[in-house]
Amino acid sequence: MTAELVRGQNHPLSQARLEIRVSAGTPIVAAAALSDETGRIHGVEWVAHPGAPTQPGLEVSRQAAADHRLAVDLDALPEAVHRVGVLLALPVGGAGPVRFGAVAAPFVAVTGLDGGEIASYTLTGLDAESAVVALELYRRQGAWKVRAVGQGYAGGLAELLSDQGLPEARQLAGSIDEAVAQGLARSVQAPPPRTADGDRSRQTATPALGPDQGGTAPQGAPGPVPPTSPYGGQPPGVPGQPTPQPTYPGTAPDPSAVTQPSVPTAGSPIDYSHPHRQNTAPPPPPPTAPPAAPGQPAQPVAGDATGWSMEERLYNQVWGMFEDLARTTAAYRSAVDFAESRMDKELEQVLSDPRSRIGGQGDAAREAARARHAQLVAQAREALDRDIAQLTAEADVVEPALPPAYARWDNPVWHAYRPPMEIPMALRLGDLHLPEADRIRIPMLVRLPLERGLWIDSGHTGSSDGSFTDSHAMGRLAMETAVAHAARLLAVYPAGEFTVHVIDPAGSGAQPLAPLVRSGVLAAPPALGAAGVADVLGRLTQRVDLVQMAVRGGAADSLPPGFDTSQQLLIVNDFPHGFDDRAVNQLRYLADEGPAFGVHLMMVADREESSGYGPLLDPLWRSLLRLTPVSDDHLADPWVGHAWTYEPSLVPPGSQVLQQVLARVAAARTKY
Repeated sequence: MTAELVRGQNHPLSQARLEIRVSAGTPIVAAAALSDETGRIHGVEWVAHPGAPTQPGLEVSRQAAADHRLAVDLDALPEAVHRVGVLLALPVGGAGPVRFGAVAAPFVAVTGLDGGEIASYTLTGLDAESAVVALELYRRQGAWKVRAVGQGYAGGLAELLSDQGLPEARQLAGSIDEAVAQGLARSVQAPPPRTADGDRSRQTATPALGPDQGGTAPQGAPGPVPPTSPYGGQPPGVPGQPTPQPTYPGTAPDPSAVTQPSVPTAGSPIDYSHPHRQNTAPPPPPPTAPPAAPGQPAQPVAGDATGWSMEERLYNQVWGMFEDLARTTAAYRSAVDFAESRMDKELEQVLSDPRSRIGGQGDAAREAARARHAQLVAQAREALDRDIAQLTAEADVVEPALPPAYARWDNPVWHAYRPPMEIPMALRLGDLHLPEADRIRIPMLVRLPLERGLWIDSGHTGSSDGSFTDSHAMGRLAMETAVAHAARLLAVYPAGEFTVHVIDPAGSGAQPLAPLVRSGVLAAPPALGAAGVADVLGRLTQRVDLVQMAVRGGAADSLPPGFDTSQQLLIVNDFPHGFDDRAVNQLRYLADEGPAFGVHLMMVADREESSGYGPLLDPLWRSLLRLTPVSDDHLADPWVGHAWTYEPSLVPPGSQVLQQVLARVAAARTKY
């Protein structure tokens, strides 16, 4: 029976190998600290954190996420350790909340390797605290217990670690923040939460054996979850607790279908908020297909999620597919881990008995353990294959139905392209997939207007095929990727509502930029040399200053006559060539302040070549979403922590679709 703890209450632990699961309504940092009998941490090597996720007997997540799993092996802890503290903190320096009082109460559970919950604790009563000691595992008279602590610190991790006697508390807190910031810079947007009416209900499937077969539930407590398929309905929640809604700092703060209305500025005609946002719940999807027969999987239908329009329903459906794939893959990996740990434990028991080390009895026990392992893995793979087959069928239906903003460049929808009258909800930047389901490509959608700049990395990547090792080939392909993204942005915005500027100091991007230049969709020819860099950056910096003062002062009508209120995109090629210190500071200013006032950055650069400026540019790189011109597994989700392989959205070789779309954009701009 699960013990639901209150602050200060303890509960005995009967197992040495445990899992501590954390569920929160926002990405948080999870760490674990070892201490002696007095609760003192002896050194930085006694703390497992995202920068050093593995310590003796401990393993924590490498990034901030809304859900965490911490592995603890009490038998593997050093002899001097008498306490293990579970530490939670809010990431600093991002766009997320800065105090626990502003988010849903975190939920922490201690479970065995079989998924059975031993004790749980909901951290209520937090307010200004930004770091908290959630639980403490402690040893008393040779036995281990768990205690609900809930001690919060308004000073963050530095104050928390200092209170536990760590001399290098501030340095360690800084290194943890740095590791988390680097993880956020390579993260993709979290999927929108499922709505209460179950917009992605599916036919219940036979569960696989093993722990946590339902995967990690981003909206509920990680308690004793019954094994389920992603198509088996709603994820479990915490009894008596509101369902937390995962968000991600640095991306759109409200990716769900039910969005909040923006706050208008008095007297301001400039509104960069999304035009489709509503303050009421969207209607359920209309019935478009007959229900599936008993025992048969549901027939996939494009647009079967909730939403006010087909565009919004497709957006929610795409991220529902992302969520389903993440859940079923997490369930499969968890089952395989359990099968391996169970086999290791059984083999360890066999080897611990001298009588069974040799002879037929030992061989039979080892074969039986391996057979059980193979059976569990086979059952998990069967459930995974079933879910992947259903998702593949859904992807085959959804992909052809996507509008231009969501569609690949080879989608026939581009042949009937016409400049839109309204800004779409989101934009496709590429595809995401996992190694267990290589057949499925999930569109990577980001909300519009962009709330983060983009960095197209022209340096060497971790591409699995080892292609494009030549720096010139990578640079050209990176610029072609940037042009494809810019063309898509121009195509999905109404005529006259999106403007593109280009800085190409050395002129190295002339050939990839040719489609934009020839079609006449650029605001001006690409800026060359140091003088061109200074001119473009000066004008855009002044624009941000003017709009910022006007909007914040409630005097937007005082902007100069003929002021261009459209969204602005600045493409910077071959950085830092042609940039002096003033230009670098202006670029950082645009990256920090520009998105809120309609100016966005798209950097095409090799970070290694830009390292000459030292740590000055680190905040710039962290504020941008890194993309690659070739397939690379550098992106992580803040939900279950999978490493997703990203594939850029490129125009097929030999296709004229880009030129045709840009020609129609140019014609519409001329009429406008």
